[in-house]
Amino acid sequence: MKAVRIATRQSPLALWQARHVASLLTAGNPGLEVSLVEMTTEGDRFLSAPLSAVGGKGLFVKEIEQALLDGRADVAVHSLKDMTSVFPDGLILAAVPVREDPRDAFCSPDGHTLELLPPGAKVGTSSLRRSCILRSRRPDLEIVSLRGNVQTRLQKTRDLGLAGAMLAAAGLKRLGLEHHITQVVSVADSLPAVGQGVLAIQCREADADVRALLAPLEDLTTRGAVRAERAFLAKLEGGCTVPLAGHATVAGGQVHLRGLVGRPDGTRVVRGEVKGPVPEAERLGEALADELLSQGAGDILRDFGRRDGASRA
Repeated sequence: MKAVRIATRQSPLALWQARHVASLLTAGNPGLEVSLVEMTTEGDRFLSAPLSAVGGKGLFVKEIEQALLDGRADVAVHSLKDMTSVFPDGLILAAVPVREDPRDAFCSPDGHTLELLPPGAKVGTSSLRRSCILRSRRPDLEIVSLRGNVQTRLQKTRDLGLAGAMLAAAGLKRLGLEHHITQVVSVADSLPAVGQGVLAIQCREADADVRALLAPLEDLTTRGAVRAERAFLAKLEGGCTVPLAGHATVAGGQVHLRGLVGRPDGTRVVRGEVKGPVPEAERLGEALADELLSQGAGDILRDFGRRDGASRA
């Protein structure tokens, strides 16, 4: 191939991610021309309401996926945590590079850590998952909805006089904004979203030339973790509209997956974990979903789904 078009959102983080993939492709293929097809998605346009109220994380990807299906682009680069559990027919997750830091980060203009926040402190986040986890640890906290790109959320944290905001460490590090981090929160204290820290490189299943071009970007360790996490997500059919977390690590041929489902206010949280061989990653993800369902996750998901549907009616 002589040229590749990469579809991407126009946010600074999305552009960094697309350019990073472009640099990986050109480094391995001298003479390859790579261009970006910059797009604005529904998720970028509807910033006045919480993401859960306007349709969930699929809003960030469907227009970009359509560009692949229409032939306007050859490759799409996403944050994997923004992607739904099922892709449109004809598209595949062609490669996942090495995962960046999957943890959440707390950014406080006043240098606070979560443990030392004063009673009733206001904390910003756009994530129901983070809200659930924060409120389960600190019911006194006031959660303030905070949307926009990374820089916008950091600015809003200051402008609104918030004690701090929770963001993904990966995005902050990729943008060179890690100096805003006052605390990187452990996985044990804030279980990450499915796919957090992972770049998802998507293409058309039938496009053999592009698939061959992307194959060297694949990291097998990251793929093993992602397979377990996304099987867990798919079985629960959760997304940004549900407080759900799932994070896997791979070592010594074994995958260790932890999962969580909870109410947005943190009053009820069910957790679990499984371990097993990497070739059984999908089965392990489904097994953990079944375990959480047996603990009552189904009731949480149904209750929240009914409220969420009523709020959009």
